[in-house]
Amino acid sequence: MLPEPCDSNMLLSLPDDVFAIVSEFLLPRDLCNLGLCCRSLNALVASEKIWLTQCDVLDIVPHKDLVEWRKGVSSYKALCRFLLSVQPLIGLWVYQNPELGNVVYVMPGFVSVVGCRIIPQELGPLGIEEGPILWASVFEVIGNFDGSTTFLLHGREKGIDYVYPGSLKPIEKSCNVLLLEVEPGQNKSVSTLLQSKSFEYHSGVELSRKVCRSKSEVSMSQRMIGNNEAMCIFSKLTFGDRRKLLEVTTSQVRQKVPDMVIGPLFPRLRDDEENFQKDLVLLWERRSFLCQMCTLGCSSHMDYKPSSQEAVGPMQLELDNIRTNLDCSSAMHNPLHEEDGRTHCIKRKSLGGFFWSSLKQILGRSNSINGSHSVSKKLTSSSEIRHARLQEFLRSSDTIRLTLNASTVKLSSYRAWPNMHDSRFALYKLPLRVPRDDQEYAGLWGGTFGWPPGKPSEDKPGKALFFLLLSYEESQGQQHLIATKILEGTHYVLHPNGSAMFIVNINDPSSETFPWDTNADSFPVNNIKHAFTGEGIASGYGFRYPGSKPGSLFVFENGVLAFIWKESRAVLTLQRLNLLELLKKGERVPSLPPVANFSYLTKSYSNVFTGFPSTSNCLS
Repeated sequence: MLPEPCDSNMLLSLPDDVFAIVSEFLLPRDLCNLGLCCRSLNALVASEKIWLTQCDVLDIVPHKDLVEWRKGVSSYKALCRFLLSVQPLIGLWVYQNPELGNVVYVMPGFVSVVGCRIIPQELGPLGIEEGPILWASVFEVIGNFDGSTTFLLHGREKGIDYVYPGSLKPIEKSCNVLLLEVEPGQNKSVSTLLQSKSFEYHSGVELSRKVCRSKSEVSMSQRMIGNNEAMCIFSKLTFGDRRKLLEVTTSQVRQKVPDMVIGPLFPRLRDDEENFQKDLVLLWERRSFLCQMCTLGCSSHMDYKPSSQEAVGPMQLELDNIRTNLDCSSAMHNPLHEEDGRTHCIKRKSLGGFFWSSLKQILGRSNSINGSHSVSKKLTSSSEIRHARLQEFLRSSDTIRLTLNASTVKLSSYRAWPNMHDSRFALYKLPLRVPRDDQEYAGLWGGTFGWPPGKPSEDKPGKALFFLLLSYEESQGQQHLIATKILEGTHYVLHPNGSAMFIVNINDPSSETFPWDTNADSFPVNNIKHAFTGEGIASGYGFRYPGSKPGSLFVFENGVLAFIWKESRAVLTLQRLNLLELLKKGERVPSLPPVANFSYLTKSYSNVFTGFPSTSNCLS
């Protein structure tokens, strides 16, 4: 006798709690497909309890926080949609410039994720766990009411905080690069272009511009559309054009941050419930204001305040304004230079520009003497090609907008540090391995030089805070533990970013004895769990792959690591970090100007963040 076939009645007969448990083993897309089978199953999978379970499975925020986040979206299904879209962003991102900064940790905010730059700093008197970690906001991605996303770049100009609204491209699940770009909007027909004086933007972040074209330009556009030619890509522009286009776009979309929006970006720890609830109130008000500001698209930097009865139109940016601003943008500039807000252009000639113009004059004079203008024509042709590429980008669409592009690219790496492009406005993701039995020391660690660990001594009240990424690598049948430096809190960098502070052989125990008899609490040091032989970085800078000197790594029962150089007896002590908790207890400092705030492309070996005012005495 054949068994009775299973149908939807079996699922429909399950209690909600039981089906919620079953749904833990289903992907969100499986639930959506199940809801397409029939109306009864569609009603079943639309249950709030089912999608709350899906949000829990993602393990991005605690269950209690999910309940609070639900108040800002239409349903748990919308919340799950947002969490799924931003999950790949969460983690540690880096860039190679400057050597003392650009470590950005993306963490949950309030119905959002927030990118926080860890500021190079010295260790406070309370140590790593209790001392405030200094950080500055870089960007945030806010979840809208329907679960869609809005991207906001953060920046500070002339002492004023701004947000720079933009869009977020679909995030690839395995993304390893974050790119700040300017993206063309969707093309419209030429007839629409000619009939319309202005073009609406989507979500208040896509800039509209008036377009006036000659008949020849229109015919060219018609030919382009008719031939379905590919749209000009931002990444294909020259570095100078990309930089100028980003600067002009951010200057046009920026929105001044009112006092009520300068509040917290994420709540404090729940161990202080009273302040935690106060933070939630401020976060709710802040998010509501930002969503309304992006939806209306009110350009607050124009000193214009619409009345309640006046319709707020989209921000208009004429093509002539784009060209004027691009022409006024300096080819060489300090990325920390803040705009003075004047409408006229201040011409600055750099040493490189002076040399280049002089060279063109010499070449032109030489050719005029010889009766030939071939070199001069080549120079002109090259300039026209570069200019045409930028103009082609501006002509490829009706609108442009600031965009965050999280994509996956093929990257090579050296000792867990990615090899980065030196002219991309990008952040690169560091893989944080989950510790396991055979790789128990993998992950993010923080520490300082000196003993006892974690706290400054009387003779040295301030110690540079180091962040190290510990990873494993197998070589010639031996397993090596590599400690890659990603942050250094000194005034002037001593070790390159991505360099190995030490490498130890896990398969080779050390016979060295620990040189100190007591720890920070004056208790005898007799709780050493393991000791391994290895090599530590040699002192000095000016080389990418520095030398090394012998040493040993000691592992204590309480989880503290200590690497000791054999000759100098210098000791680097480390403890595992929880950046989420440290930042929630940390102190926020002002951000850089917007484009430099995302990725600082100027090579610098000194601490570029030291000029910021802060109430903390931890800043170097």
